[in-house]
Amino acid sequence: MSSGNDCRPQTLTKPALSEKAAAELVDRVFGLKVSWLRPLPSYDDQNFHVRVLRQGAGAEGADEYVLKITNSEDSQEPELIQVQTQAMMFLSAEGFPSATPHLTKDGNMMSLESGDAGAGNTKYMVRLLTYLPGTPVAKVATNAQLLYEVGKLAASLDKALAEKFHHPSLKSLHRGQFIWNLANVPLLEQYIYALGQNKYRAVVEQVIEQFKGKVIPKLSSFRACINHGDLNDHNILVDSSSASLENPEYRVSGILDFSDMSYGYYVFEVAIAIMYMMIESPDPLGVGGHVLAGFESVVPLTAEERGALFLLVSGRFAQSLVVAAHTARLYPENEEYLMITAKSGWKHLLAMFEAGQDAVEGRWFETARGYGQGGPA
Repeated sequence: MSSGNDCRPQTLTKPALSEKAAAELVDRVFGLKVSWLRPLPSYDDQNFHVRVLRQGAGAEGADEYVLKITNSEDSQEPELIQVQTQAMMFLSAEGFPSATPHLTKDGNMMSLESGDAGAGNTKYMVRLLTYLPGTPVAKVATNAQLLYEVGKLAASLDKALAEKFHHPSLKSLHRGQFIWNLANVPLLEQYIYALGQNKYRAVVEQVIEQFKGKVIPKLSSFRACINHGDLNDHNILVDSSSASLENPEYRVSGILDFSDMSYGYYVFEVAIAIMYMMIESPDPLGVGGHVLAGFESVVPLTAEERGALFLLVSGRFAQSLVVAAHTARLYPENEEYLMITAKSGWKHLLAMFEAGQDAVEGRWFETARGYGQGGPA
């Protein structure tokens, strides 16, 4: 859910190319003939699922891609998009199921292009990424094994990026005022007006104040790394590796959307994953222990990091809910997609605060203790 490298959650920069213009762009920039194309939901970019005809002698059939047209705000930061794309390529080479770019006719990973006629001089960065198969976690009934796998993925991905990924423009991932970086929960004060005056606003104000007092002073004690930053239930694809319908075993088949990558901390990634895995769960307060166990099978948390988990998860809920409310005012036509988290998010955040930090973290830690290092208990 990227929103640019400043503190504005979203400015009026979302691309709005027609399907015809998108197909012509694929032909002109990438030299591929589109046989089929349909829009995909997106927060502030524009995405299309594209099927193209294979070229060359004996090349029957079609290949599938995602055409990603980045909003004009982020498109002004080519270094950042290049680092994100190189990270995807690196992770793919390391065995992670991440997309890789199809090069332009000029041999580049991306191209800065104009929008539809009538869009003025607005330019958008365009990439064609390999299409990854699988079902979003949001559309499957999660079980302990899947939650553990998500936690393990989050830790493995951050660890690989922190230890092995190098790029001359890595500094662009220091996104100090980026609204989606979990360190920036206090920036929500600028957008809290969108909630009106109600019990929800009161809870968010409480989250922000506690975050300022109890998390911000501890940041220097957390271990730094590069975060994916948005391992939500729509950005992780899975398929079932088990024939059992009653107790399926899942494996991650795709990791989507690296546009929220930034420097952060290991504990941020696990908190973000816990929060998003809670959204559709019938037992939201029970999710955290399974995700934490998977994460700690790769990167065990320190006592300071564990002690901040409750407020970090709460902080991510606050980010998602406040930014969505603000953005829905700007883009009422996209409100249904923007408010996906809000449908159950407010209920879960209120439930966390009603139960209290000690009770919620105690349950998470007890569940995590029930796991061995080899996988779910």
